[in-house]
Amino acid sequence: MTEVNISPPSNPLQSRSSPQPTPENDPLWDVAQKLEASFLSEMLKAAGLGETRESFGGGIGEDQFSSFLRDAQASEMVRQGGIGLAQSLFEALKEQ
Repeated sequence: MTEVNISPPSNPLQSRSSPQPTPENDPLWDVAQKLEASFLSEMLKAAGLGETRESFGGGIGEDQFSSFLRDAQASEMVRQGGIGLAQSLFEALKEQ
C-alpha cells in the first residue's frame, strides 16, 4: 500500500518572500496599523460615510462625532485584516 501525504493547499495570494506571521509586539507594526487606519478613515470620509442626511439627521452632534465613527470603523477594518497596507508599511519601515 502506498502512503499518501496530504498537506493543506497553499495560498496563491500569499507572497513567499515576505514572512507572514508579523511580530505583534513590534512597535513598527503598531505604527503601520495606525497609518493604515488613518488612510482607511480618510477613504471612508471621501466615500461619504458619516455625512449628514437630508432628513431625520442627528443634527449638529452627528456632524461633530461622525469622525469618531469613521475612525472606529477604520480601526476595526485594520484589526480584521485591512487591505494589506499595514504589511507593506511594516516591511518598508523595518528595512530602515
